[in-house]
Amino acid sequence: MSDFDPEQFEDKYANYFPELQRAYKSAFETMNDRYDSELVHAIDQFVLNESEPFYEGDGQFRVELPENPYDRLQGVVVAEEKFEELMDRYEDELEAELQSVFGFEA
Repeated sequence: MSDFDPEQFEDKYANYFPELQRAYKSAFETMNDRYDSELVHAIDQFVLNESEPFYEGDGQFRVELPENPYDRLQGVVVAEEKFEELMDRYEDELEAELQSVFGFEA
């Protein structure tokens, strides 16, 4: 656990890059173990690579996705409804991992 400073999170890639990598990796591993790994890999590579986490205060994080995340998928065929369900679950997992990595219990 690192000492979290909300002001330093404004420049998160300079100040917290290892922690962010750890949170994204843990979320990926959890999702990959539980759900369709081909779809999880596609989301990781084509959607979450353009996502950005924000600190909302009170130990809460939000992950902002790029526009039209479904349209960004490549290499997998999935119904949009199924994608949206898994994407929502993935965002929840990632936000929980960010809380854990920065010492806020979900």
